[in-house]
Amino acid sequence: MIDLVMFDADGVLFDSDASNVAYYNAICALAGEPPLDRDEEIRAISYSTEQVLTLRARDDAALLVRMKEIARTLDPAPFFKLLRPPFALRPFMLEMRLRFRLGLATNRSATVPALLEYLELGGIFDAVASARDPVRPKPAPDILRLCVERAGTTPERAVYAGDSPIDRVAARAAGVHFIAVGPRVEHERNITALEELPAALARLEVALTAP
Repeated sequence: MIDLVMFDADGVLFDSDASNVAYYNAICALAGEPPLDRDEEIRAISYSTEQVLTLRARDDAALLVRMKEIARTLDPAPFFKLLRPPFALRPFMLEMRLRFRLGLATNRSATVPALLEYLELGGIFDAVASARDPVRPKPAPDILRLCVERAGTTPERAVYAGDSPIDRVAARAAGVHFIAVGPRVEHERNITALEELPAALARLEVALTAP
């Protein structure tokens, strides 16, 4: 049976495409760099800040240091206003908590505490793991494994809801079940929207208990 449901943030709890692109373009502008190209915009949705900035720096160590410092001091609040949750998240999560422990496993880093406050999700998650922690970001399994450990359960009793191929790869490597959210990732268990997650979890539990 499943006792821990872990969520990715971007692309699952909210649409962050416009927010993330604006955030990284602001960093680029302050660093004297051109805006993100289309491939970088796609990576900005799922990859960690470290990954996005490292790829943009193109082995220029001084540029990477400068961009990281800009990111460290940049106020994320204006970019939160561009996030688009599908509905009021807190009531949905409180309903989920009646049946499961909840976790957040995300490649976001320094913005996580302020993000949870902005979304009114304080106190919702039993475990949070992110790129703030001293572990490798997704697609490595470390963040998911840490979230499972902090929740006090085991991988086979955990499921991860993610929206990207790197989420699927991380879930498989961590040994947790996976439910794909939206069109960016293919999987046998796929839902089009977050509101379908409770029904998908019910189907998964039936499948896990079938003889």
